[in-house]
Amino acid sequence: MALKITVIGTGYLGATHAAAMAELGFEVLGLDVVPEKIEMLQRGEVPMYEPGLQELLGKHVAGIEGSSGRLRFTTDFAEVAAFGDVHFLCVNTPQKHGEYACDMSYVDSALASLAPHLTGPALVVGKSTVPVGSADRLAAYLTEHAPAGHEAELAWNPEFLREGFAVEDTLHPDRIVVGVRSERAEKLLREVYATPVAEGSPFVVTDFPTAELVKTSANSFLATKISFINAMAEVCEAADGDVAKLAEAIGYDDRIGRKFLRAGIGFGGGCLPKDIRAFMARAGELGADQALTFLREIDSINMRQRGQMVELTRQALGGGPFLGKRIAVLGATFKPDSDDVRDSPALNVAGQVHLQGAQVTVYDPKGMDNARRLFPTLGYADSALEAVRGADVVLHLTEWREFRELDPQVLGEAAAARVILDGRNALDPTLWRKAGWTYRAMGRPTA
Repeated sequence: MALKITVIGTGYLGATHAAAMAELGFEVLGLDVVPEKIEMLQRGEVPMYEPGLQELLGKHVAGIEGSSGRLRFTTDFAEVAAFGDVHFLCVNTPQKHGEYACDMSYVDSALASLAPHLTGPALVVGKSTVPVGSADRLAAYLTEHAPAGHEAELAWNPEFLREGFAVEDTLHPDRIVVGVRSERAEKLLREVYATPVAEGSPFVVTDFPTAELVKTSANSFLATKISFINAMAEVCEAADGDVAKLAEAIGYDDRIGRKFLRAGIGFGGGCLPKDIRAFMARAGELGADQALTFLREIDSINMRQRGQMVELTRQALGGGPFLGKRIAVLGATFKPDSDDVRDSPALNVAGQVHLQGAQVTVYDPKGMDNARRLFPTLGYADSALEAVRGADVVLHLTEWREFRELDPQVLGEAAAARVILDGRNALDPTLWRKAGWTYRAMGRPTA
């Protein structure tokens, strides 16, 4: 008999996972405690922008004409428990207010709501990013509170989704990591992921702590690589070097590689910043804080980049105050192909410049609504051309493809001054200078 799957939490991770499981052929029931979100998903609409996700929902959500009908949604934990063989926990684990530590309240609440309804054999699979040691605690809770006792098992299966590529990463993962305690749990998860494994995705079986550490370790490594090249950009600024050429040269070394070596205003979003901070906090609790002291500097370098972009903008205006100056900001999301503005370096820079007296106008292809909610006092335009109109300086802060394809000559005719600062080192300096622009990028004073 085919496995039935439930997904608890239908945010960015959960909605994507539920749709992908339906695409892989499973009957899926998604749950959320927010009725408005469930109503939206039942219409085949997504609460966030993620390329390909809405199309995937349209293919499978029950009640939509022409769909497979394999995907349904509910707010009822009893219905979920009765329906599913494998229950994926995909709820949020944000940073605690005023602390570095991870807030586990959503995970704890989800398990507490599900466990009393598990009367028969079931596998609960955590996908959320949690502090190491959480799975042990949650497994003990599940055994104690589920009527099925030891037949209600826990496993941990961390997610490795990249915003903008989440559907692809779920259907064709570069690796599948499962922390299990029994052959049955491993067998069930091999059945869930049979299609990607058959296509060549590595299937790594490990214990609970290692499975929990894989995600935070991977994010910490990526954050380290990004902050390393940004630190090199600071040195290049001081030494009149070109960080883009430096990155190209060291990237040819196979041990280093080219990915994540583009200097800029740093990383943001809902994962990297909070994950490395939670990792530091948990290491401290375990008495291993000395092992991760370097992450504090990684975080510091990353946050410093935002202030340096503000100062670069000030220099471009002659070094004086921002009062009365018009600044165009291209980009609001923390990365392209997403509408996510959580901890966005682009919005942070825009906000800092605005608070110092500048008139700031922002344009982003997908993040405008979220940006307005977060920074309602900034100005917003309906296009890049409108944002640039009358600007004394243009800041390129999110590397959307749309911005790389802009016509510098057309934009130049709208701007008050042809000065562009590339906070992502993603534009072609030659193209912009040919159109009469003063082009400047972080870590490239002589480029």
